Amino acid sequence: MFLTRRFYLLFAAVILLVGAGYVWLPLFAAGRVLLAVLALAVAADGLLLYRHDGIRAVRYCPPRFSNGDDNKVGIRIENSYPYDVALQVIDELPFVFQRRDVCFALSLESGAERTVSYQLRPVRRGVYEFGRIRLFASTRLGLAQRRYTCGEPQQAAVYPSYLMLRRYELMAISNRLTEAGIKRIRRVGNHTEFEQIKDYVAGDDFRTINWNATARRARLMVNVYEDERSQQLINVIDKGRVMQQAFQGMTLLDYAINASLALSYVAMCKEDRAGLATFSDRFDTFVPPSRRTGHTQALLEALYNEQTGFGETDYSALVAHLHKHVTKRSLLVLYTNFSGMQSMRRQLEYLRQLNRRHRLLVVFFEDTELKQYIRSPMHDTEEYYQHVIAEKFAYEQQLIVQTLRQHGILSLLTTPGSLSVNVINRYLEMKSLC
Repeated sequence: MFLTRRFYLLFAAVILLVGAGYVWLPLFAAGRVLLAVLALAVAADGLLLYRHDGIRAVRYCPPRFSNGDDNKVGIRIENSYPYDVALQVIDELPFVFQRRDVCFALSLESGAERTVSYQLRPVRRGVYEFGRIRLFASTRLGLAQRRYTCGEPQQAAVYPSYLMLRRYELMAISNRLTEAGIKRIRRVGNHTEFEQIKDYVAGDDFRTINWNATARRARLMVNVYEDERSQQLINVIDKGRVMQQAFQGMTLLDYAINASLALSYVAMCKEDRAGLATFSDRFDTFVPPSRRTGHTQALLEALYNEQTGFGETDYSALVAHLHKHVTKRSLLVLYTNFSGMQSMRRQLEYLRQLNRRHRLLVVFFEDTELKQYIRSPMHDTEEYYQHVIAEKFAYEQQLIVQTLRQHGILSLLTTPGSLSVNVINRYLEMKSLC
């Protein structure tokens, strides 16, 4: 049993009253009476609390959490006391969140139940351990509290962002992507297949007008094309030390994993085959391209335990193994990062080899904090030189894009927060070029 703040305030008032009795004797007698009344009230309050085991609580949380997304956790509380109680509910969260604010205060009527919920946003993959649920119940007297320990310790595995897949589920069809502003789709090209003839609507390309059908129907008719199907897409993820940089609590590797999962899902919805390859100082994971049922789950499991290393990435091993395992021309989306022109030039020949056999898209990251610093005002000579150095690094990133383009390699320089949308956009553009 725990004594509440209300008890200590009343007890302090009684002590002051007893102390005042040394000045005026009747107050001493009144203080003794009030002290006895307070002791009886605490005893009665404790008896009401411990007469019944009146509180039960259960935690509801998904067995899998989505990395980088808000995941809902709920606690259902039941009151079987024959009277109303006030509750404080504290959930023991995994220590990795470093949160101490998951505490709820509520009043619960007799025989009633209520569910309180909160959200957690993990930024690291792995297994998270939940503790017990601690509840502190008090009656209307509010002089004492009884602690209840409910629920069982639970584990939740944090997987790559599968909630992102649901957000793109209804956008995988090209028309919906266009309406949602996800992609400016090039609808006509050398690598499209005829789908149907439909009535012309404002915005359709005049070059797709079917004049024979227009003459027969006496109204404008246009051909509708769809992108060629059964292409191969392989997400290639660099796990070297360059991917350890963090943005809003998540490493660049985690952003790349989430984006590759979303891109694979969109590709399979468009009837392409999606695969996966990871590498660092050696070639590591390889999942062959497929779009069979359950392939998304296979990609999730493959990406679940991927971690960055501290060594230099070996692009020669990547080239050798991809040439061995991938014989069909494919779209390769390489997620990496370059510290500068020199680091890119060391890998340029390997990128050119990959681009000769496949269609390569190199995705690397723009430093948002660097851009914010460049836009900040300068106050002295030292800050002026620091801005010059920062602008040099930003210029080198643009120079890397131009250099790759000169060698016929597509590139995408993007912020980590916009990675998923931008890489899906670029994938849909590249489909018409392969």
